Amino acid sequence: MSATNFITQNSFAAASQPDHDPRMNTAPAGFEPHKEFPADFIELLGELHREFTPRQRELLARRAAVLRAAHQGRLPDHLPPSEATRSSWRTELPEWCHDQRNQMTGPADDAELVVKMLNSGAPGVMLDLEDSMANFWPNLRQGIRNILGALRGELTYFDKKRNRTVGIQPSKTTIWLRPRGLHLHQAGVLGSEILPAPLFDVALIAYTVRPEELKHPLAFYIPKSESAEEALWWRDLFQAIAERRGWPRDYIKCMALVESHPLAYQMEEFAYHLREHLLGLNLGRWDYMASLIHFHLPDPRWVLPDRNTIPHDVVFFQRLRELLPEICHRRGMLAIGGMTALYPNREDPELNARALAVLEKDKKNEADARFDGAWTGHPDQNEIAVRQFPYPNQLHNLRVNFVRYPDLRPVPDGVGRRTLAGTRAAVRTTIRYRFGVLSGRGASLLDGYMEDLATDRIYRLMIAQRVRHCDAVEIAGDHGQPVRHTPELVTQLFDEELERILHELPAETPESVRDRYREARRLSEQMIVRGEFTPV
Repeated sequence: MSATNFITQNSFAAASQPDHDPRMNTAPAGFEPHKEFPADFIELLGELHREFTPRQRELLARRAAVLRAAHQGRLPDHLPPSEATRSSWRTELPEWCHDQRNQMTGPADDAELVVKMLNSGAPGVMLDLEDSMANFWPNLRQGIRNILGALRGELTYFDKKRNRTVGIQPSKTTIWLRPRGLHLHQAGVLGSEILPAPLFDVALIAYTVRPEELKHPLAFYIPKSESAEEALWWRDLFQAIAERRGWPRDYIKCMALVESHPLAYQMEEFAYHLREHLLGLNLGRWDYMASLIHFHLPDPRWVLPDRNTIPHDVVFFQRLRELLPEICHRRGMLAIGGMTALYPNREDPELNARALAVLEKDKKNEADARFDGAWTGHPDQNEIAVRQFPYPNQLHNLRVNFVRYPDLRPVPDGVGRRTLAGTRAAVRTTIRYRFGVLSGRGASLLDGYMEDLATDRIYRLMIAQRVRHCDAVEIAGDHGQPVRHTPELVTQLFDEELERILHELPAETPESVRDRYREARRLSEQMIVRGEFTPV
């Protein structure tokens, strides 16, 4: 197979379908929705499906067209001035979310983690049904059950070390809920119909909760948007549900992640469409980096260095870091920074100290860029993260010389290192991450870094870049000599890293676990070969 054919332009459309389509979550055979859900919920879901599923499919088709255009040289750009950018509209930030200096995030299907996050003292907690949770039916159902228990303050877990049940302590912590993105689908709950996954998630949660149980209005975190137009889908969904529940049309609130390259050029327009609901934007930088690579895949200038040699203040991040808070603050919204991947570990003092030092520097940089808060994933990170941000927010902090339409894709020259060791680390991480997914985990702590769907996507894209441009970009070998990254070399690296992983397993490891690693290795390379780079 030649390097130019190693990845396809049309991903799923150009390739035969994999054994399991990771974009699809399917209820198990024999699942009976009418026994699981009340009849009026099924009726509501059907109404929403007829209204919103055709629109979702149109939006996904437009996403694909924008990506094809980028690969043909027509890259995303700022939109012309409009009512969204010219008028003086502002959102109204409610008191319950004035302070979001740290939003702790984690998978909703882990009850122990959910309770610990809510008891951590973090100003905000985001319960995730998306990137950090494996997209399988049991995980989804458990995640939604945990969310409902958390919203009611009733969720508990059993602490084996202390031999007692632990519950949620009363606090002012704001709870945010991240549904799955528009690119994912749900099957098995409306006969043979295929629903947008976020439609099912939002509808089921909103149908089940009662406002009198909540500390604040229902608040979602919108992921994976790629255009301002998509904000209208979410706005109309929130308002359709509110109407059917008898709530005020603006009852449901939200924040939204900016984690795709096209949306970076349309943030103000996106916010304008959602202005009755939107309270802030979040720079989801790991997915944003993956999106940058994806949209620049044909360009050898964008073959990025080894991921962990890219500084947190690299210019393509920093320009977006400067633009996003300015747009948010001028419109009365919060600006939230990203996740620091290096994780603390109390059992490894050296790693623990390094992780917390990196966290402090990273969050100080975000605070200096006028963000109002950031994301973390571990209770030990909360105090340090909060300490970097002025209390309670920086809405008043506006730049005097504000560049409204900056170049958001400065070529990353002279940044980091491109090495064979970096490629090998990427291969090893994709195998182990996919093993975690096959084991029901959407995020795994690997070599001190919390790896989730976003970082796995970065690694798959980096490997694909290095193969596609193997004759144009040098990758240094172990002794400094260039190593041409052919498809055959990548296959060899996958084989070697799999064998290394299997060799490191304890001798008593069941063969079923070893087979799962082999399947993870097969799927990881297959996704790269087929050009499957959507966030799944």
